[in-house]
Amino acid sequence: MMKCASFFAGVGGIDKGFEATNFFDVIYANELDPYPVKTYELNSKIKVDCRDIHDVNPSEIPDFDVMLAGFPCQAFSVAGNRQGFDDEKGRGTLFFELLRIIKDKKPSVVFLENVKNLISHDNGNTFTVIVNALKEEGYFIKHSVLNAMEYGNIPQNRERIYIVGFKDKETYKNYEFPMPIKLETKLKDIIDFENKIEDKYYYTPGKYKGDIYEKLLEGMDDPNAIYQWRRKYVRKNKSGVVPTLTANQGEGGHNVCLIKTKNGIRKMTPHECFNTQGFDKNFLLPSDMSDARLYKQAGNSVCVSVINRIAEGIVDAIDRKSGSAGM
Repeated sequence: MMKCASFFAGVGGIDKGFEATNFFDVIYANELDPYPVKTYELNSKIKVDCRDIHDVNPSEIPDFDVMLAGFPCQAFSVAGNRQGFDDEKGRGTLFFELLRIIKDKKPSVVFLENVKNLISHDNGNTFTVIVNALKEEGYFIKHSVLNAMEYGNIPQNRERIYIVGFKDKETYKNYEFPMPIKLETKLKDIIDFENKIEDKYYYTPGKYKGDIYEKLLEGMDDPNAIYQWRRKYVRKNKSGVVPTLTANQGEGGHNVCLIKTKNGIRKMTPHECFNTQGFDKNFLLPSDMSDARLYKQAGNSVCVSVINRIAEGIVDAIDRKSGSAGM
């Protein structure tokens, strides 16, 4: 088993993907926000270090082989304002906190996840700085943009960039990102279109200001599609999958995914959003937490099944190295 340390761990999506290989064991996790920490700890044996990464001294972290980090992406995303390293909240510079820990702990593998726009941000300069910084620490880097609906067998249109760095050159040469796979998971596998659920998820006449309900009734004619309320109109997602889940999907109804069922028009539930990220149906959500917080956690998370396929590839690359060493 290789030991992993997880940073900006959120609810633990990356960690779940790696641990599902039975080759990696997450021994440490750091996450500043206490709400996802609560969800993480409900589903893990780990007690999360709930501190600002700036306050974490490498000497306080147990030694580990693999760094896992979905470092904050709002600074680079389309949904954010694309300030990158100049982000006024300091989110863009958090990569350098990871680098500080990498320099001290020298893990043999580094795995990073971020929004696709990281590549093009500031004409590619931001991405170049990140890759070069890792190369200077002795890592050989591979990266790829993968969409959950093409690589994770999950019906969500979610493109993310994945960066894998290896200290060992032969393992790096052995590593290959996963190939596309057929999308076989259907919307009905992750969303309950049949059964009546809690009333709070349904839209009814007069429940919301203005004529939202009437517009939804008029615009939502397909029981096999996902829709979104876009402040003033309803938008159908024509690709037949869930549109990219976002961190702000639970705020004021904007961006939240809607479906038409025989029991009425309703929002996707928080757990259906976690299903859409490839989390297990048995993944536990805190019962005393607002839906808005849970929607945010799902939107901020990762597609577990894509991560798992990447992790399996890392296992294979390491196995091939050890196999050739024994020949």
